[in-house]
Amino acid sequence: MTSMIDQLTVFIENKTGRLTALCKALGDAGINMNALSVADTADYGVARIICSDPTKAAEVLSDAGFRATTTKVVAVEVPDTPGALAGVFAALEDRGINVQYSYCFSANGKAMDALKAPEEAIAALSAAGYSVMHQADLA
Repeated sequence: MTSMIDQLTVFIENKTGRLTALCKALGDAGINMNALSVADTADYGVARIICSDPTKAAEVLSDAGFRATTTKVVAVEVPDTPGALAGVFAALEDRGINVQYSYCFSANGKAMDALKAPEEAIAALSAAGYSVMHQADLA
């Protein structure tokens, strides 16, 4: 079983009501969002979503008129203490692993960080004593 998890990337118009429509579509389908990160430009937003059923979520969003793609990310448990996230990044830096982007979230009562990084990040984080989440942990 791989430790990379599926993240949905959804392009949305930057206008009132689009985030509501996105969240409502997923909620109505019984899909739980564990993480939502939204970045914006003048005309559109990019929503990154980690959820309980990414395959179904992509279908639901497509049916609702959104364009969703999936990409693999690493989700790592981070101790809820000052400086803990720096330790995660240091473990990756020590192995020469770059992080393209990162955002924090909570899953199963634990503080987590989602990282867009190569699969080698899993071994680096595990070797440093960090727990990496599996897709099944989100169900």
